[in-house]
Amino acid sequence: MIHDTICRLCSSCCPIQAQVEDGRLVAAWRKSFLEPDQRLVCPKLRHAPDIVYSEQRLTSPLIREADGSFREAGWDEALDRVVALMNRHKQASGPQSVAWLRGMAADWGAPWDYPNRLMHCFGSPNTIGNGSICFVARDFAHSYTYGSMAFPEAKNAKCIIVWGKNDGNTVLGAAEGIAHAQANGATLIVVDPVRTRLAARADIWLQIKPGHDALLAMAMIHEIVAQGWYDTEFIERYTLGFDTLKAVAAHYSPEAVAEAIWLTVEQIREVARIYATTRPASIVDGNGLDMHREVFDSTRTVAMLRAISGNLDIQGGDVLPQAVAVRNIQLKDRLPAGVEPITRDYPLFNSFSETWGNQVQGCVINALLDQDPYPLKMVVVQSANPLVTMADSARTREAFEAVESLVVIDIFMTETARLAEVVLPAASCFEKTQLNRSSIRNNPVILQNEVIEPLHDSWPDWKIVFELGRRLGFSEEFPWQSAEEAINYQLEPTGITVASLRGNPNGLRLEELRYKKYEQDGFSTPSGKVEFCSERLAAGGFAATPLEQGMGTSPISFADRADEFPLIGISGGRDTRFTNSQFFTIAKLREKGPGCCVDLHPEDATGLGISQGDPVAIVTPKGKVEMEARLSTVVRSGSIRLAWGWGDYRPQSGLNLLTEDEVRGAVTGTSTSRSFMCRLEPQRN
Repeated sequence: MIHDTICRLCSSCCPIQAQVEDGRLVAAWRKSFLEPDQRLVCPKLRHAPDIVYSEQRLTSPLIREADGSFREAGWDEALDRVVALMNRHKQASGPQSVAWLRGMAADWGAPWDYPNRLMHCFGSPNTIGNGSICFVARDFAHSYTYGSMAFPEAKNAKCIIVWGKNDGNTVLGAAEGIAHAQANGATLIVVDPVRTRLAARADIWLQIKPGHDALLAMAMIHEIVAQGWYDTEFIERYTLGFDTLKAVAAHYSPEAVAEAIWLTVEQIREVARIYATTRPASIVDGNGLDMHREVFDSTRTVAMLRAISGNLDIQGGDVLPQAVAVRNIQLKDRLPAGVEPITRDYPLFNSFSETWGNQVQGCVINALLDQDPYPLKMVVVQSANPLVTMADSARTREAFEAVESLVVIDIFMTETARLAEVVLPAASCFEKTQLNRSSIRNNPVILQNEVIEPLHDSWPDWKIVFELGRRLGFSEEFPWQSAEEAINYQLEPTGITVASLRGNPNGLRLEELRYKKYEQDGFSTPSGKVEFCSERLAAGGFAATPLEQGMGTSPISFADRADEFPLIGISGGRDTRFTNSQFFTIAKLREKGPGCCVDLHPEDATGLGISQGDPVAIVTPKGKVEMEARLSTVVRSGSIRLAWGWGDYRPQSGLNLLTEDEVRGAVTGTSTSRSFMCRLEPQRN
């Protein structure tokens, strides 16, 4: 039988079909506007049965014994242990001493709302996500510019700028849309320090210096303004602070910034001209921008490019979402007065959205090790592996080894789970029904359906959270006995039900797709306009317009120690076989592509006496990792690209042993984990 659902093996939330025979998943494939033989194939989805039925999966709850070993337990015992730990720390140190740390693996829709609801009822504001180094900081920047995050409609564009992203390894549906547009004559421009496969087929590739994206965006704004290519009518009617932006951009001409960002004046001018004079045009931006400490100003500047060029909320441009009026179920009003989250130093980031909440995960480490702003005694880690994925792995490990109580919810045993007192086995995305992020925040609403029953003694995330809530005394707040009941409650204001979604497997729209919604509705900003100059930021002590106070310190970590560490290390692009640190234990996925390698330019290899396949150490002031050398011209001489995500499968290759978290962006708390100064050391046998 064929079932329609959503794949959550990564954050793309691709609509798929799954083939199930005798209750067993046997195959799955993506839906697409292309014919089946023309579609890009996702290796994770191709090997979904290998993931679901892996012998490495956790099969029952685990409780740590006094001697450090784990023993299997039933759910009643395991959940009662978690509840007892939470209540003990609440009584001794207050509810805020318990934190819930979330990763991306459970999605950011309803599975984000559920633990927020639980923790707010419990009295703790410390449900913490990883958005400070992911797209939530970018969402924040978009929202402070024009009220919500814009989505590129690249399929219908005539010009596409892909900026710090490689959808061939991330969002395959988007990659198909880009290829479709290019095949129909669209100009493709790629901004990336690495020659990705997308960059290799671009009409123009800008091999920018890592972390210097704001300078390029502002130089493009300068050129567009100087040449009069901006949308005068849109700016006059729908924007605020253009004169201020114009004055700031005057300091960032192509001549002023080109050399510093590894580009030429001519390249910057040409890209600005093509983008501003080709309509419609869209910008596809990604994590290459997110993982630098000044992500907020970088992505705010890119957002302003969309607005001045007149490509905002038009067909083939960057479209503003049509929000789905789901019920906010987080119950934040249940928090006791005066209790501040450990992320209190980032109040604007904490509050820009009604539901995104607290996203500066590095604050967990501060609270555990430094008791700043106050001590945490217990952490529940859900669908995350912070010992591998958070910056400064050595310090992160020290923190989680020091925490009094640690509970982990996951599908597989991870480096983080090995430290836990209780490990709870989660169900895979094929074994649970839920609402995903995209379905809660924008039309159309599509349901992720359970297509097989949970394997072994695993539970879906919703069931774990609901049962914990009831055992903590919140039965009224968690009355739902199924995911369907909870989803119907959350969707009630829309008139949509689970039954109607299942009757429309390709999704339901609450209203037809509209463009230029601002003509009737304005923008969801305090002024109702696009804000090139933000009074909210100025009141908070921050730059009202990006770069008005200059670039500041180098966005590359350890730049002040370049004499000792002369190479720029770039965190490797995502490998479509894996998701962050997930699925490396699946042998068939490991066999289908390159291993754990560091790419270095042949010129650098010659100077260091390194040959193809040689073992090398990569060293920063934080630590050392080991990988195999791969000689390649995808990187510029003087820089290297390191494989990402291998730290759980190969601890000696965990990239975040090299990164730092001491210096964070003042607005979003983002630390630079994307680029850093380093050196290579050949490892002789």
